[in-house]
Parts: sequence; C-alpha cells; structure tokens
Amino acid sequence: MELGEDWTQRRISLLEQKEEIDDALLEQIAKILSVPVELFKEFDEDAGINVISNTFTSNDSSTINTVNYFPTFNAIDKIVELYEALVKSEREKLEMLKELLEKR
Repeated sequence: MELGEDWTQRRISLLEQKEEIDDALLEQIAKILSVPVELFKEFDEDAGINVISNTFTSNDSSTINTVNYFPTFNAIDKIVELYEALVKSEREKLEMLKELLEKR
C-alpha cells in the first residue's frame, strides 16, 4: 500500500469515521489518488453522487462505456403496478380453486 505497511483495513475504517483529518495525511492521500486536496476539503456529498451517477463507466463491452441513467418512469408507479398484477394473479388462482371445489 502506498501509504505504508501499517495501514490496515481497520485503520482505514477508523480514518473514514473521523470528522477531521490531518492536512499532511490528506495531502498524501490526494497525491496517491491523483486528485486535488481541495476535492476532500470542499467535498459536497450531493454533488459527488451526481458526478458519480453521471460518469459511471461500465467495463462490459456489450454496453455503451458511459452510462447516463435517468429513468423515465416513477418507481412508486411500477411498484403499484406489480402489486396489482400479483393481486390479480392471486384472485385468478382463487377462482380456479373455487371451480375445482365446486366440481367435486
């Protein structure tokens, strides 16, 4: 590891939980990651998520390399639609069972 052998997963996890990180360490991490230290100091979670979602790169050769995913549907509507389809299916099963019982 470029930070040194004493950097374990546990130590990295503890670092991630800190509210503030020493400037020298922050500069070292930024240098290793080849990003400006300001990226960490001025980090905005919402902006970061937006950048990630707009620049997601897939290594799957069967798809376009850069994926800009903006759904054209409402997820809640899709859940309701699925629920209604399941209820309809269950009602149909009940009707078939009733018919079988009546024949006996």
